[in-house]
Amino acid sequence: MAVFHPDLQPSSDRGHLLTEQSNRRSSCLDQLDTLALVELFADEDRRPQEAVAAVAPALAQAVDAVAERLRAGGRLFYLGAGTSGRLGVLDAAECPPTFCSDPKQVQGVLAGGSAALLRSSEGLEDIEAAGRADLEERGFCAKDCLVGIAAGGTTPYVRGGLAFAKSIGALAIAMACVPKGQAPLPCDIDIRLLTGPELLTGSTRMKAGTATKLALNTLSTAVMVKLGKVYGNRMVDVAASNSKLVDRSLRILRDLAGVERERGLTLLEEAGGSVKLALLMAAAALSVDQAKALLQQHNQQLRPALAACGAQLAEA
Repeated sequence: MAVFHPDLQPSSDRGHLLTEQSNRRSSCLDQLDTLALVELFADEDRRPQEAVAAVAPALAQAVDAVAERLRAGGRLFYLGAGTSGRLGVLDAAECPPTFCSDPKQVQGVLAGGSAALLRSSEGLEDIEAAGRADLEERGFCAKDCLVGIAAGGTTPYVRGGLAFAKSIGALAIAMACVPKGQAPLPCDIDIRLLTGPELLTGSTRMKAGTATKLALNTLSTAVMVKLGKVYGNRMVDVAASNSKLVDRSLRILRDLAGVERERGLTLLEEAGGSVKLALLMAAAALSVDQAKALLQQHNQQLRPALAACGAQLAEA
């Protein structure tokens, strides 16, 4: 059972926020039969896709700005509380296995730390200074990027983190699901995912959460594409670290370089599990050391490295 703290007096009425308003379509939610209930949720869940499409220019601006800083050695941090923070942690955690990125390159910072992943610590979001403190603890600096995620746009923890990022010259990106006029946030790039009132009033783990997940997927994946971790539509920087990923790696080698599985296993072993290295070795008949040196010369970008030695891969 939740414990009520009478000393937690809200500073203002938040009922005007888009994420707190009542959705007329669900005014009889508890009276619907099961099929009608599920169909209503399915229909309403089209809104997150529309909301992300509507902010494509802002997302593209964020991708270019983040990629530029990561190329220069900066890092990307997601900061949030509750569902927003957990979604940031999830996206950050998925980058190393997908793109073989350094776990420190993309980090999720959640109010309450790792314990809040499994058990809600919503009260911690009210501490504005904690956002800054959690970033400082991780050495957040001017060359880094921050995406502050707050569905309702008023979370003090996130506001404090964004204000700190701005004050030191880091890149500050705000992501919220209410119009700017309802909840201004200190930032360089402002991304507003307007999904409308939730079917369950105020439950932003629903449409707002879905839109946030979609936007974070787009941001991190597009940034990694810009950093050369993708060739065509293949994740060539994936690390072959389990049987599923070994199989995927072998199929990439087969489809792009015409390498059969037995030869592919040998190449992967020589390349230390790096698909990108194995592809370059196969396409240009290079040793692992030669392939590493060539990639280094071309900032880890496979396509320019291939062009430099007159080699090419299939575009499947």
